Amino acid sequence: MRVGVCEDDEQLRSVLERALAAEDFDVRVTATGRDAVRVFTQRPPDVLVLDIGLPDADGRDVCQALRAHGVDAPVLFLTAHGQLTDRLSGFHAGGDDFLTKPFAVAELVVRLHALLKRRAVPPAVADGALRLDPSRHGVSANGRTQPLTPTEFRLLAVLVAQPGVVVRRRELTAAAWPHGAVVNENTLDAYVGRLRRKLRALEVHERIETVRGVGYVLR
Repeated sequence: MRVGVCEDDEQLRSVLERALAAEDFDVRVTATGRDAVRVFTQRPPDVLVLDIGLPDADGRDVCQALRAHGVDAPVLFLTAHGQLTDRLSGFHAGGDDFLTKPFAVAELVVRLHALLKRRAVPPAVADGALRLDPSRHGVSANGRTQPLTPTEFRLLAVLVAQPGVVVRRRELTAAAWPHGAVVNENTLDAYVGRLRRKLRALEVHERIETVRGVGYVLR
């Protein structure tokens, strides 16, 4: 089974690589969010270990970018903070499990095996023209790039990850704003309007359509 690891701490990264290899995993490691998106999109693993506190990006944004690029592997987040808000935001970003540092490597291995057992859907292959970069918070297509705010990035990632699927307003709000944030009814619509303008600037075929009373869909 292939496992991908994105951890910026060199010592911990080395420990994880050796421990997982000893469990007969085929291990690929990266140290930055940008490398994680590039490496794991090209060769999707069966399960992923992502550190949230990366030097160039938030691990949750990396997870969303991978989901948007068709990587459907279960994700286990590593975090130095185990507060409820951190866990909720991680789940909304597409994560499947959490481990709070420091942790026992044996527990991480058991959790990875549990995620693999529950997995029912094989990795999808990304076929869209849009490419998300969590380290630069941008979206690219046709040789052009548009910068995104963190909130715009999270909203677009959810839509790109589910092309043709109507995403409910509640799901979009939960993914884009921290748990407990006060979001007015028209705030989501305003952000979608900004994303539409940026997609037009990229001259792509994809459009964000409104499904009145329900949510939005990327077609």
